Formats: sequence, C-alpha cells, structure tokens
Amino acid sequence: MNILFILFNPVGKGTYWRGLFLARGLAQQGHKVTVMATSRHRRFKFYTRSDEHPNVTIVETPDLLWGPLRFGWDIWNTAARIIWSFTKHFDLVHAFESRPVVIFPALYWQRIRGVTLLLDWCDWFGKGGSVEERSNWAVRTILRPFETFFEDQFRTWADGTTVINSTLCQRAITLGVPPDRIKYLPNGSNIDELFPYPKTKAREELGLDQNILIIGYLGAIFLRDAHLMANAFDMVYQSESRVRLLLIGYCNIPIESYSKYPEAIHSTESIPYDKINTYLAACDICWLPLNDTGANRGRFPLKINDYMAAGKPVVATDVGDIGTLVQTGAFGVVSLDQPEDISEQTLRLLYNPAQCNQMGQHARQFAEIEFNWTDISKRLMQHYKYILTQINSSKGDTTI
Repeated sequence: MNILFILFNPVGKGTYWRGLFLARGLAQQGHKVTVMATSRHRRFKFYTRSDEHPNVTIVETPDLLWGPLRFGWDIWNTAARIIWSFTKHFDLVHAFESRPVVIFPALYWQRIRGVTLLLDWCDWFGKGGSVEERSNWAVRTILRPFETFFEDQFRTWADGTTVINSTLCQRAITLGVPPDRIKYLPNGSNIDELFPYPKTKAREELGLDQNILIIGYLGAIFLRDAHLMANAFDMVYQSESRVRLLLIGYCNIPIESYSKYPEAIHSTESIPYDKINTYLAACDICWLPLNDTGANRGRFPLKINDYMAAGKPVVATDVGDIGTLVQTGAFGVVSLDQPEDISEQTLRLLYNPAQCNQMGQHARQFAEIEFNWTDISKRLMQHYKYILTQINSSKGDTTI
C-alpha cells in the first residue's frame, strides 16, 4: 500500500518519532509511507527528503508561527498541506492527533478523495489533560476549549482508531468510537540504535567519575513533575551524597533551580541522537517520576522505551499504564507519586547492584520481544487490513 502519515509535530519533536518508527516498520513489510511533519524553521517552502529506509519519504511542511504555536495551529500550514495533496495518491491515511494542520487535510483525503482514514491518539491534550499543565492561567483558559474541541470532535469521523494506552482507549469508547475499530498500539523501543553498553566504558568516554551513583532522566518534563523529581532527588541526596542526577538531552525546565543541591544535577542540554546511548549507559538507574494527573495517564512516554532498549532498570511512579508495564517486564520498581516513596525505592535499588543488573537484562529482553517496532508495525498493518475489510464488507466488496 501507499500510506500517508500526517503529524502536527515539527521534525524531531514528540510524536514525530512514533510516526517515523512506525513508517519504517511498515516499509520493511514492503509498503511505501510518506511522513508529513512540520518543518522546524521553514515558513514558505516544502522540503521533501528520503529517509534512511528507501520506502519512507519525509515531507516537511512550512509554518508561519513560532514556538508552541508551531505545533499544529497554523492556517497556512493547513492550507498548504491540502493544496499539496491535490496531485498525490494514497491508499490509506493515518492522522496522528487531530489539531487543525492534521485533521483538515485528513478529512480532505477521507471526504473528498474517498480514502480510508485512521486517527491515532497518543496524548490527552484537552480538558483534564496536558492543557491543565500549562503554568500560565490565561494561556490555559484560552487554549482549553480549542484543545478539547479538536481532540474530541472528530474521533467518530475516522474509519479506525489507534490508541497508545488504556486511558485513551476508554475515552475513545466514551466518545462513541466502536471498540472493534480501536487498536491498542504502544510505542516501541529503538533496539537497533539503543543497546546495553558497559557502564565503566561509557563513563570513561564521558569523563564521569566511576565512584558516583547516577540517576538518569531523558528529555522534557511537565512543571509539576519537575517539582516532584527535584524533591525526590533532594531526599535521595540527603541520604547518599554520592548520587548525581543526569538530565539527558533537552529538558524544558531547569530541574536544578528547584533543588537544594543544584551542584549535584548535571544537564547535557541538546545532544545528537547517537550520543544518547552512551549517556544512558553511564547511569546506574533511570527515573520516570510522574504525578497522577490526566496528562500523565493519557500518554505513554517514549523515554521508558529508550530505557528498556538501553537495558536500564527504572524507578517509575504507578501512573496510567506505566506501573503495569514495569511490573510485567520485571525491569524496575514502582512507587507512589510521592517524593518520599520515590526516594526510598531509588536508594533500595541503588544499593543492590545485582538486582540492577538483572532488571537491566529483563529490560532489554522485554524491549526485544514485546516492544520492537517491527512487530508493533505488523500489528498496525493487521489493523489496517481489518478496517479495510470492514469497510469493503459494508459496501458488499470482499476484496481489500
């Protein structure tokens, strides 16, 4: 099949990676996939390039806005995508989320061109979700109705649905999406580029002390979760002064400014993707401290898949599907969303290197067996075929 993925995210940000890895998995099965995402800088011109996989094409679309507004709201981006579509042909369109730059081009393909449309839901943005995590009251108040409308209004319009967790699955059913049209599709792990690597070697390469204990955290964070992490780290450090917190990659909030011990927190800031594995390898354990909020129950952070791929034991709070995931895979410990419990579980694990090693092995095995992108992409193709079969059956056509 010739498939179009439509994403609002700028290239290299957020759900872009979910779309790209799924596209590569489908391409391995012989399908052609075009991934449409927002350009990080272009304002007027499209930029089309080939991915490392020959059957995957990436189309970067122009956007006139900047900062947070460049994430799915631009009228010009929306119109440009529709105009671009006039001369193209696709057998199926998969839209990731439903902000304007995604849903209106997607509906053009479905309603005007008669192409099967699936909607992916991997973040709870609207009322009760991540919009509530915005620190500015005015921005939160203005955005809430827009986020909620675009998130909820079009769910039943799609021919099929994919969801990243059980919370969004239930929300889709509540909104009227038929359960048999919904496919649970978690994020996968990048087991080719992230892998277990000797800790001592990684620290030598990075110039890190071999005698310290390192807790790793990868990527961005919500403000309330940043406070939770800083408070938990302070408690860990008060009990064990050898501990350091390593913030890997771009972190949108300066965690050290909320800690009593900023000198014990180190941030790599933005780094090339191929450096992430070395930094993860240098860690003793990795953290995923989430508050029990709608925003966190309504997502599935890709960082935990990266921890698994790198073979790292984790301490994660029991929020959404994460607690069950960690316990099922036996690759970490689960805590309450309270700094005292996070601290206690962290110290217990840090002082048991044999258990850390065993959990790290379980993490990698779990990533390879249950969460490799190839198998997840095969599940996605099975869902495509099921949806197409249902549509054709309703038309009296038994062919796909």
